[in-house]
This record gives sequence, structure tokens and C-alpha cells, in this order.
Amino acid sequence: MADVARRAGVSAMTVSRALKGAGTVSDLTRRRILRAVDDLGYVLDRTAGTLSSRRSGFVAVLIPSLNNSNFSDTAGGIGRRLEGSGLEMLLGATGYDRGREEDLIAALLRRRPEGMVVTGGSHTERARLLLGAAGIPVVEMWDLPPEPIGHVVGFSNAAAAAALVHHLHARGYRAIGYIGGSTDRDTRGSDRRRGYERAVRDLGLPQGLTVACGSPPIAMDQGSEAVVRLLERSPETDAVVCVSDLSAFGALSECQRRGWSVPGRLAIAGFGDFELSRSCHPRLTTVSVDAPAIGDGVGDLLLRAIAAGRADAVLAPETRRMPFAILQRETT
Repeated sequence: MADVARRAGVSAMTVSRALKGAGTVSDLTRRRILRAVDDLGYVLDRTAGTLSSRRSGFVAVLIPSLNNSNFSDTAGGIGRRLEGSGLEMLLGATGYDRGREEDLIAALLRRRPEGMVVTGGSHTERARLLLGAAGIPVVEMWDLPPEPIGHVVGFSNAAAAAALVHHLHARGYRAIGYIGGSTDRDTRGSDRRRGYERAVRDLGLPQGLTVACGSPPIAMDQGSEAVVRLLERSPETDAVVCVSDLSAFGALSECQRRGWSVPGRLAIAGFGDFELSRSCHPRLTTVSVDAPAIGDGVGDLLLRAIAAGRADAVLAPETRRMPFAILQRETT
């Protein structure tokens, strides 16, 4: 700031006032200061102002993965909703690891975000304690937790998977398998498995046609390996629900390599409506959730909750249930 002041021929206090938008600085002086700022590449350090005003100007958003299009689309929706608000988004990836999520929450809270967004409703005990004591708006997304920390924007993954099983049953399939992860790191994937299992029991269909194929996120090659294991062990299987479109695409590709007709030999359904599910041949039946709309809902809640806090009020916790849809395509 002293360098900018020397270059502009003013005091450091005048530089500070100009960059904060104080009306006591003339337009001519402000323009001279801004030219000096541009010439020197100076960035105002707002740390001290954050401590006094409790306005850091950013919100923290934690997602499981950066290369999952659903989560990147959700983050994009949040970012678009925050445009023009003076709030920026700081993004972190947990790698489907609740311990890593806990560490990121602690690190980000030390930087005083004005709001925090986490994916899913299952967290470590310490993470829940940190979020509950932070004194800022917290939004859980992509899930409907039974005990929300604050606000929620999501849907029931179990209900969506169960609806997919009922859809396949209505189309005449009677031996419906499931391909998913071998751990509970992806709690939404675990919910989908539970929804599948509940629907199979309710419909009186054969149970135990499940294959666990690795640690989340489940990749295409794991779906390829899993479908072979499933059909070798349970050749009567006539349809399979996959935890995601990626594993479903891997299963579809393996069937094509082996000359197994889809859906003649095996019907395949995924979850997520990724771009590849709409572009592959045959196209994948899947569960569609509007990821950008989830982001928009999260952003709206953040803006309203932060505005309430700045007015010394509290926005009552809200839960927004997002719709999902079964998209019937050629693989079933």
C-alpha cells in the first residue's frame, strides 16, 4: 500500500479509503490510485477488515470429486447464483473421504467463510460439531439427511434407486442385480444400494444379486469387471442397476466386447444422466437429477441466510426436496 501511495502521490490512508470505496476520495484521486494499483499488481489485504466486519466475501463448498460432471455442474450453479453478490466460492474436494472432509472443514473455518456447503448428510462427529458451532449458514446438498445441520437441498438417493428397480420390474425384468462400491465412503451410493435392496424385497424378487467392485468413485473398468462377475455367479440375472452412469457404461462396453446383447441378454441402468449416457450406443437408461438446479437452490439459500445474518437475524432452516426422474432409453 505504501508503494501505491508513493506512486500515486498520496498517503497510504487515502489509498485504503479509495480501495474501500469511501466517498471522501475525489474521483480524480481515485483514478490515479487505481492506475498505480494496476501498474504495481497490488491486491488489498482484507484480513483485518474481515476480523472487524465478519465479512470475508467468500463461501466454502465441499464436493466429493472435481471430475464428476454432476458435482461440477452443481458448483457451476452455485457460482452463477452468487454472481453480483460480492461473494466468491472457494471449492474443496473430499475424495469421498469423511476424514478428509473434516480436515477441510476445519481449515476453511479458520479462514472465516460466510457460509459453508457440504455434500451429503453423513459426516464425522467432529465435522458436525465444527459446523454446528461455526455460527454461519450451513447447507447440505445431494441428500436428505435425517438430522440436518442447517439447510438442505437434495433428494432421497434410496428412493431414486428403488424407483429405478420398480421401473425395471414394470418392464418385465425379474432377476435384477446391482453393481456398486465395496465401502461406505460414498454414502449416497450406499443409500442407493439400500433403496435397491428394499425394492427387491418389496417386489419379492431374488435377493443377493449384488457385486461390490471397489472403493468410490466407481470407474468404468470396475463396472466392466463387475458385470462379468455378476453373470458368472448369477447367470439368471436379466437386468442390473449400477451405482452411476460410469459403472453402467463400463458394464455396457464389456457386454458389447463379449457379444452379450443389451438389452436382449442383460438390461443395464445407471444413475446420474451423465453426458456419456446420452451419447453412447445404445443409450443408457438412468436416473436424472438437475444438478445445476441443486446449485441454484444452494446459492439462493446461502444468499438469503447470509443477508439475514448481516441484519442480525437468522434464516430458519429450510429443506428443499429436488425432483428426480427415470429416463427410459435403449439399454432397458
